[in-house]
Amino acid sequence: MTWSQVSARRLARAGLDGTAAGGGRPAGVVAAMCGAHAQVMSAAEVSVALRMDDATRADVREALWGARSLVKTHGPRGTVHLLPTRDLPLWVGAMSSIPAGTNAFSEGVRMTAEQTERVVAAIREAVAGRTLTIDELSEAVIEVAGPWAGDLVMPAFQTMWPRWRQAMALAAHRGAFVFGPVRGRKVTYTAPPGELRPVDGRAELVRAYLTAYGPATPEHFAQWAGGPKRWAVAAFELVELEEVRLDGRPAWVLAGDTGVPDEPPRGVRLLPYFDAYVVAGRPRELLYEGAAARRALAGGQAGNYPVLLVDGQVAGVWHQRRSGKRIDVTVEPLAELSAAALRELDEQVARIGGILEGTPRLTVGPVGVGAHA
Repeated sequence: MTWSQVSARRLARAGLDGTAAGGGRPAGVVAAMCGAHAQVMSAAEVSVALRMDDATRADVREALWGARSLVKTHGPRGTVHLLPTRDLPLWVGAMSSIPAGTNAFSEGVRMTAEQTERVVAAIREAVAGRTLTIDELSEAVIEVAGPWAGDLVMPAFQTMWPRWRQAMALAAHRGAFVFGPVRGRKVTYTAPPGELRPVDGRAELVRAYLTAYGPATPEHFAQWAGGPKRWAVAAFELVELEEVRLDGRPAWVLAGDTGVPDEPPRGVRLLPYFDAYVVAGRPRELLYEGAAARRALAGGQAGNYPVLLVDGQVAGVWHQRRSGKRIDVTVEPLAELSAAALRELDEQVARIGGILEGTPRLTVGPVGVGAHA
């Protein structure tokens, strides 16, 4: 497969070719994306709604906090994601199967394996039947696990966090908690909806990943999920695969899933921070070719800049600033856009404004802010 064919295939499966993904419903869209990065919630709302017909951020919020067809928790790489509630058992099973990596904390900060287990159990107990702010959760964990859990030893955002918080991503991967609705301006935590019975979801996760982002290698899967290569290789071995060549390099798809669109990738898209398409899309040097890598990657990491996508390639960066209902959108292309591309860009800006329920205004010119601004 050529890179052009792979780009067209991925755009179509991501719902970024003008057709709605995942049946046009939030849970289906997020399943097709293999999760939507939600550290910046407004970006997650744009990511999901872009892949639906005429959706707004209100539709995503209703799926998350109303219908509860989506859940917010720690997903790939331990980062906060939106996931389909129906798939939470397989996500918990897959994520919790990832071997623990080297603890980056110093000896005076890190917890022992026994202490970690006590914290996970304490979190699970604390949120059962309750929705707690981080301060309330911290008090409950310290009360159950012991005073050592509250030692302020973790540097974080110009302050210090209690020791127990280093286990939060692991606790989420074990299904101990999910995020609850914001209380005022405070994040909350609660128990997963329904009765959570984790299953071994590794094979299903490989299938979903390769359907969306294949052809790919175990290394690509490991980098996306946040696990070691040996874990990814073992997960690939659970699924029937077919080897292909991606721009001359060996890669894998699901057995029989070798179809590609007849037409090359087309269209202009504005993708928000940490959109799944660019975070999961590899090889990165093909997606971010030449000047795009220098302008739109941050130390090799994708997602820190919202990107302009033209015909399947990263072709610039953009930024939006909101003031009341007005949304100022600045787009910095890396090359001059054709008249047709500029018309599509106008349509995309209008779409972003519709999703965010505001009135957009487009400026084509330099983006003066840094990564993740």
